[in-house]
Amino acid sequence: MVEISHPTLSDAEVLLQFEVDNRGYFEHWINAREDSYYNIGSVRNAIKAAQSDIEGDKAYQFLVKCEGAIVGRVNLVAVARPYFNKAVLGYRIGERFAGHGYASEAVRLALEMARLDLRLWRIEAVVRPQNRASVRVLERNGFVTYGIAKRSMHLHGVWHDLVHFERHLEEGH
Repeated sequence: MVEISHPTLSDAEVLLQFEVDNRGYFEHWINAREDSYYNIGSVRNAIKAAQSDIEGDKAYQFLVKCEGAIVGRVNLVAVARPYFNKAVLGYRIGERFAGHGYASEAVRLALEMARLDLRLWRIEAVVRPQNRASVRVLERNGFVTYGIAKRSMHLHGVWHDLVHFERHLEEGH
């Protein structure tokens, strides 16, 4: 059973190990974190910053867990209120957990929380078109494409296009 929860300082050591174990896998799709991130002090500081973001209604980070083990992360960032009531969704699942439906379920849970608890109306997401698995996760969760940004992300010395997705969180959806 998949569950999502905000990271706490008690998660720091296992979260660091998860990030170290999956660093190369994640960096294939997203820009690398600084080397200085990969130590227990930096992870604790990141957790404290995430808790502060929650208090300030700026962002909501979640650990994705299955049977108590971290299998991924899902985040709602760049919260914009009062007129837009929107956020940007991001997620990643560890390499050995990919392909088992964890991302789809984590996104579903995050959308439910966004609608019911956070009262957000619109969620946006951005994906490289080559990341078909991530595109499928969004489509399974009711996202639709609203645009393509050509040559808008520079990664590993190459410019990449990005596909922009949106999902409106109306009642009953």
